[in-house]
Formats: sequence, structure tokens, C-alpha cells
Amino acid sequence: MSVEMSKYLQELAKKQEELKVKIKKDHWRLAYHLMPTTGWMNDPNGLCQLNGTYHFYHQYGPASATGEDVIHWGHKTSKDLVHFQDEEIFLYPNHSYDRDGVYSGSALVKDGKIHFFYTGNVKLEGDHDYTFSGREQNTVHVVSEDGFKINSQKVVIPHATYPKEFTNHIRDPKVFEKNGEYWMLLGARTRDNEGKIPLFKSNDLDDWSYQGNFFGDDFSLGFMWECPDFFEVDNQEVLVFSPQGVNGSDFEFQNVYQSGYMLGNVDWQQAKFKQSGKFIEFDRGFDFYAPQTFEDEQGRRILIAWMGIGDTMPEYSYPTANKGWQHAATLPREITVTKGKLYQKPLKEYEVLRCREEKYHYEKSLKNEQFLKGEVYEMCIEILEQGNFAIKMREDTVLQYNNGVLTLQHGPSGFGRNKRQIELKELEKIQLFMDKSSIEIFINDGEYVMTSRFFPKNGCDFIEFTGDAHLLIKKWNLNKAISTKD
Repeated sequence: MSVEMSKYLQELAKKQEELKVKIKKDHWRLAYHLMPTTGWMNDPNGLCQLNGTYHFYHQYGPASATGEDVIHWGHKTSKDLVHFQDEEIFLYPNHSYDRDGVYSGSALVKDGKIHFFYTGNVKLEGDHDYTFSGREQNTVHVVSEDGFKINSQKVVIPHATYPKEFTNHIRDPKVFEKNGEYWMLLGARTRDNEGKIPLFKSNDLDDWSYQGNFFGDDFSLGFMWECPDFFEVDNQEVLVFSPQGVNGSDFEFQNVYQSGYMLGNVDWQQAKFKQSGKFIEFDRGFDFYAPQTFEDEQGRRILIAWMGIGDTMPEYSYPTANKGWQHAATLPREITVTKGKLYQKPLKEYEVLRCREEKYHYEKSLKNEQFLKGEVYEMCIEILEQGNFAIKMREDTVLQYNNGVLTLQHGPSGFGRNKRQIELKELEKIQLFMDKSSIEIFINDGEYVMTSRFFPKNGCDFIEFTGDAHLLIKKWNLNKAISTKD
């Protein structure tokens, strides 16, 4: 280790200890969601499983909770995707090709090794806008035999070799194998301010050749597409990306940036994705961005996303930044496709956290029924007979179904988050996961999901039902699963 690196690590450790003092006093720390040990977390990266161990890497600013720190890759591991432990930082921005940030990327497990690909960010000095000039985004290949130690690391696509049609915003490599060849998707912004997904191909994971646009030649949606992903599940090919600059409507695309998917099929001779349906949002809540998927050793397709989003000010904010940390990850979700619809379901492994089951069967005409309490819990609601109803939770959060519209609404505890809505012809089931400062709502067995951060006062634990529906309600308190170095 160089003297310079040793000094850097000492200074980093000192800053982290200062943040930990604040974090210990924070009642908004989550009980069973992944969050940063200190500082800032955003995109999930390099998700994979090797020899029974799940590896969760993430964008990480360990020394600052406000996003000002240069980005590293944090690292957590698990045997069951429920109980995680912190590991040492995996990637540092300590090379000429990534000095201003180890940006997002993916992992490919091959022959007992993990091959990581990420974007090395470099900002040049001078008068630049860092979109059309002044930025380098290098694609870097890292090989690890165990997910902890780096065996090799090198640039495989230097910024200067990208096609000239793209701006300096070209990043977030997703690598997969198909038909005996390796393919890489990148998120990009063209010089005409359109989002595209350029495609590269390789036979050895080191030498890559440009193949044109995998998708976007005849499709327009926003000015920049980030975090592309592609996978096959239930005999269906799925393309994922996170577009920026999409105009919203009353019930769709309400967030500043979006994340979604398209069903379709690939012409591998032409290396083009052909959509068979429209672009659909993964999540209709406030806090969801940059999802990444992987296939585990059981053959399941699992998705984890950043439970946050960029550039939310002045609409809403994250008060934990003042307490030494910011952002978290969603629960891992299993992805399935049935009859042309993509479903997201919480993993059954999380049932191990359940304790003290409570069960209630209520007929119509509920009036201010406050029969449950809890701050950290799972609640399943089966609608036996349709009707309007509302659930008020914690300090001022309300989930309401009224005349075919499901609404999630926060009061002051939302710190600017107001409401998000879904049009639903029929509501059959709600599965709700409540944590200290987050809520994830799975609707109709994962047909829709709503995810949000919110920050209620400590001790606000009431659950109040009103309405005229016929409901079967089950609730479990959930034990703590996350143990971070705080």
C-alpha cells in the first residue's frame, strides 16, 4: 500500500468515526433494509451470488451524507438475502481512469470468478459543462476470485473510443452472456439529447466492439437513459432502463426521474431489442431508482433498487443527511412474468423475521378502528368484498382506496412527499412492509408496487382503519435483520 493511500484511509476512518457519533442518535435507522454504514448510498452495483454467498455492492460516499464525497463501491454480504454484514470497501477511486468516482456497473459470474464492469469517472479542469465536454467515462473490467480481493483491474473501453454521436454521459455497463458471446449494454445520452442504449460485444470480456444501439433508434423517451439491464425470465425477454426527462401525467411518471421496463424480444442477428409493449414503471412511489437484477443460484431473477432518487429538491428531501447518513436499498424482489405482466414479490426468506402474528376479520362499516400498533412490521390485507377504505399509519401516512384509485399520501413526515396514485379496476390484496423510515407496498401480488421514505416522530405506532370494505388482516412485527458498523 502506498503512503498516499495509507494517509487517505486514515483520514477516511476519522471522518467515518465522526459520522457514527451522529448516526447512533438517529431513530430513523432502518431495521431490515440495507443502508450505508456512514455517509451516502445510491445505486446497487455488481449484484451476484458466488458459492452460496450473495454480494451486494453499491455506490458509496463514506465520508459525506450529502453526496459531496467522491464515490466508492461499498460491499455487503449475505447467506440468505435477509441478514447482511458489512465488508471492507471494494473499489476506491484511486486510479487515473476513475479518480472522480467509481461509478455504477454490474457483475458476471463465470468459471468460479466474478467479472465486474464499472464506469470510471474523470472530470477535467477548465470551463466545461461536463455533459458535452470535460468528462471521461471509462469502462473498467475487474476480476475477483472471491468477491473480496481484486485479482486484476484495467480499462477495456477508454472514453475516447466511444462513438461520437454520444455525449460524455455514457455509463453503467451491464454485461451478460448469450449464445456463447458476451454483450455489454451502456446507458447514454446522444448529442441530440435523446436516451439510447449502445451495445458492445466481446469473445473474451476484454476486447469489445461497438454493435450499434441495442434499443432507442426508433423510440424516444427523455434525454438520458441510465442503468440499463436485460434478462430473460419465464421465457420472456425484458429490457430495463432509467430515463431522465420524461413528462408526467396524473397517474404515471410523477417522479423527477423514472425506472421501468419493456417486454419484447431480441433479434440476435441484428442485435436489436424489439419491444412488444409500452414502457412501464417498476414502482409508483416516491423513492425508487436505478434497479439492478441478477439470477441467483436457485435460478430466481432478483431485483434490488436504490430506495431514493436524485435531484428531488425542492419537492422533497432526506433529513437523515443531518444525522450522518442518507438513502437505502429496497427489499430484494423476485421478478416473474405471467400473461404478459411483470410482477415483483418480496422474497419468502423475509418471513423468518416475523413474530407475534395478529389476525383480524372485519366486516363492512369500519369506523375509526384502531386495533393495531407497530413501527416495524409486515401487514397483509385481503379484500374479501370491494369497498372504499383508508389506513392511517405512524404519524400521518395514509393509504386509501377510493372509487378505483389507490393513493399513498404523507403529511409533514414525508418532508415534501405528498401523494402518489394508481388507477386500479380491482384491488384484491395488499402486502405492506413498514420500517423505521420507509414503506414498501406490494399490490395484487406484486402487479404494482409503491415505495417511499418518510420520517415520522419516534414512537408514532398507531394503525387506524376506516371505510366500508370487507377485509381480512394479518400483521407480524418484524425482528431486526441489519447490523452495520454503527
